[in-house]
Amino acid sequence: NKKAVVELLFWKSPAAACEMTKGYSSLQEGEGAAKSRVPPWTPQEEQELQELYWKYKEVEGEDVIAAILAHLPTPGRTRKQVVKQLVRM
Repeated sequence: NKKAVVELLFWKSPAAACEMTKGYSSLQEGEGAAKSRVPPWTPQEEQELQELYWKYKEVEGEDVIAAILAHLPTPGRTRKQVVKQLVRM
């Protein structure tokens, strides 16, 4: 591949480097960068998150995010994802 020299001039993730050596589109679904993608928030999840935030934001001596995570009906969300979504909203 004549363009490989140009590809090497820029920083690559391990998944991109593997893809370059094995051939493009060689990664299967669920591997590399696609594996780390966060599922998008649905409007229903955003509504539930907003309700939980308003419910627990005034509680003294309790971590708001921990309370939201404990009562969030969708399992698998991390603290960082919840905080990022609250800031975005």
